[in-house]
Amino acid sequence: MKKLILITVLFVSTLTMANAQRFCIVDMEYILSNLKEYTQAQEQIDQLAEQWKTEIDGKFKEVENAYAKFQAEQVIMSEQMKAKKIEEIENLERAAKKLQSDRFGPQGDLFKKRQELIKPVQDKVYEKIELYAKDKSYEAIFDKSSAGISVLFTGDRIDKSDEILGMIKK
Repeated sequence: MKKLILITVLFVSTLTMANAQRFCIVDMEYILSNLKEYTQAQEQIDQLAEQWKTEIDGKFKEVENAYAKFQAEQVIMSEQMKAKKIEEIENLERAAKKLQSDRFGPQGDLFKKRQELIKPVQDKVYEKIELYAKDKSYEAIFDKSSAGISVLFTGDRIDKSDEILGMIKK
C-alpha cells in the first residue's frame, strides 16, 4: 500500500514538473549599456540632439531679438510697417517651431536616427534572447529594466489567445 501511494505521488510530481513552465528575467538596460555598438549609437544620437537643440535655440533667440527690436522701434513705425514687422516675427517663430517639430517631433529626425542606429542593435539582442529561450526551454523571458517589466519572449505553449477566443465565440 505504501508503495502504491509513493508511486502515485512520484507520478503526480513528475507530471507537474513536466507541465511546469520555465521563466527568466533579464535587464535590457544592463545588456544594452554593455554593448559597444549601442553606447556608440547613443553617443552619436546625443551629439546630434545637442547640435539640433543649439540650432533651434538660435532660431528662437532670433525671434526674441526681432521682437525686442520691434518693441523699441514701434513708436516711430506706421501701422503698415508694424503689421509687416509683426508678420515677419510670426514667420520667424513659425519657422523655429517647424524646425523644432521636424527635429524632435514624433516622426522627426531624432526618431528616424534612433531607428536607424539603435533598432538594429536591439533587434540583434532580441534575436539572441529568443535563441537563448528556445535553447534553454524557457516559455517566457521578462525584462526588468526601469521601464517596468515587459515580455521579451513567449513560447507558443503559453499563448492561450486562441483558446480564449474560441470560448468567446461559442
